[in-house]
Amino acid sequence: MSFPNDFLWGGATAANQFEGAWNEDGKLDSTADHFTLGSRKEPRLFTYDIDQDKYFYPAHKASDFYHHYKQDIALLAEMGFKIFRMSINWTRIYPNGDDEQPNSKGIEFYRNVFLELKKYGIEPLVTISHYELPFHLAEKYDGWLSRKTIDCYLKYCQTLFTEYKGLVKYWLTFNEINSLILGGNGYFSGGILSSSSKDMGAGIVDDLDEFTISKQHQDLVKQYLALHHQLVASALAVKMAHEIDQGYQLGCMIAGITQYPLTCRPEDMLLVQRERRNIFYYCSDIQVKGEYPKYIDRFFKENDIHIEFEDHDRDILKNGTVDFYTFSYYSTGCVTTDTTQDKTAGNLIFGVSNPYLEKSQWGWQIDPHGLRYFLNEIYDRYHIPIMVVENGLGQDDKLEEDKSIHDDYRIDYLREHILAMSEAIEDGVDLIGYTPWGCIDLVAASTGEMKKRYGFIYVDVDDYGNGTYQRYKKDSFYWYKKVIESHGENLK
Repeated sequence: MSFPNDFLWGGATAANQFEGAWNEDGKLDSTADHFTLGSRKEPRLFTYDIDQDKYFYPAHKASDFYHHYKQDIALLAEMGFKIFRMSINWTRIYPNGDDEQPNSKGIEFYRNVFLELKKYGIEPLVTISHYELPFHLAEKYDGWLSRKTIDCYLKYCQTLFTEYKGLVKYWLTFNEINSLILGGNGYFSGGILSSSSKDMGAGIVDDLDEFTISKQHQDLVKQYLALHHQLVASALAVKMAHEIDQGYQLGCMIAGITQYPLTCRPEDMLLVQRERRNIFYYCSDIQVKGEYPKYIDRFFKENDIHIEFEDHDRDILKNGTVDFYTFSYYSTGCVTTDTTQDKTAGNLIFGVSNPYLEKSQWGWQIDPHGLRYFLNEIYDRYHIPIMVVENGLGQDDKLEEDKSIHDDYRIDYLREHILAMSEAIEDGVDLIGYTPWGCIDLVAASTGEMKKRYGFIYVDVDDYGNGTYQRYKKDSFYWYKKVIESHGENLK
C-alpha cells in the first residue's frame, strides 16, 4: 500500500538536543542547559549552577547543528525530505525570556536555516517550545507556575510569527505538552524550580514518609497549574498566529503511547480507560475541542487539585483550537491494578512489561501494531489531520573502519511502523506526515547520551563531546531515501 503523493516524509530534532553553541552569539542558558549527562542506570541531574569542571552538560555541544546546518540540510535534501521538524531555542531569540528586544543574531540564524530549507524545497515544522525555557524565567517566576510566563511566551511567539512569515507554515506550540504531568518533575518541561532537586530534602523532617507524600501532592498541584498556563498560552498563540497569517497551521503535540490491560480483569480495563483519559486525552481534548473534559473533575476532586481560571480563560481555550494533531510514538505498555508486576522502560511513561513484545537495547518495547491502533483512536476522536512527529529506535551504532554504519535493526523497526501507518491510512485515518525522531544523531532527552542514536546520519561524537563531529551516512540513510522516492512502496 502506497502513501499519498503529497505525504510529508521527513525527520525530527530538537534545539536543546541538537543545536549546541549554548552560549554563543548572545544566547544565554535555558533550563535544558542545567541537566548533566546520565545513563540508563543513572538519572540525569539538575544543577542550579552550571559547573563544567565537575559535570558534563550534553546540551552545550550536542550535535553542533549551529555550525553544521548547511551540511546537515543538504544531507536531508539528498534523502528527499519534504518536511523537517525542528525547534527554536527560546534563549537564542530572547536570552532572558523577558528582554525588551530580541537577539538579532538569533533571529538571523533561524532565518538562514529556513532559507536553506526553502532552497531545497523542504517545509519546516517548528516546535516553539521543546523542553526548554529561559533559565531566568525559572528563577524569576518559577517557570510556568506563573501566568507572567504566558506574557513572555506570547511576546516570543509574536516575534517568530512576524519574523518568519512566508518561511514557515507549520507550527507546534509545545512539545509533548502532557509530559508536564508524566515526568514526575515539573522542572523538566515546566521550568518549575521548586519542583526540582534543588530543594529536595531541605530542612529537618521528622516523618520522611509524610514529607514525601506531602511534597508529591504539592508537585502534582503545581504541575497541573503550570499545565493550565501552557494550555492557555497555546490557545492564545494559535489565535495570534491565525491573525498574523491565515495560512499558518498550528498543531498540538502529545506524548503518545498505546496501553493494554495486562489481564481481562474488569479493573484493569477501567484503569486503562482512566489513564488514557487523564494522561493522553486530557491535553488534546482541551487543545482540539477547546474545553476541559468532564472526566477530569473526578481526578481533580480526588487529588485536591483546584485550577484557578481567570475570567476569560474558557473563552481563550474555545477560540484557540489547533488545526492538526501530532504525537510521538516509540513503544507501548500494559496497565494493571496488580502492583507486584515488574515495570518496563518507556518514553516518560513506565508501564508493565508486555510478554508478547520484544525490547530495544534500552528496554523499550517494540510494537508497530500499537501505532496503528493509536492512530485510529485519535482520528476517531478528533477528525483532524494527523502527523507522527517522533518515532524511532535508539541504538548504540558502530562506526566501522570504512566509516559505514550497518543499522539493519533500525530499518526493520521503521519498516514495520511505516507498514502500520499505511494500514491506518487504509483504515481511513487522515495521516499527512511522518518525521522519525533524531534523523541526525543527537543527545537523548532521557539520559543525555549520544550513544543512544536514532539517526539516518551518524555524528562522530561520544557521550562527553569528544570527536570530529563529522557526519556519516548509515545504511538506513539509503533505505529511507528509497522509501521516500517510492512514496512508501519500496520498503525492502
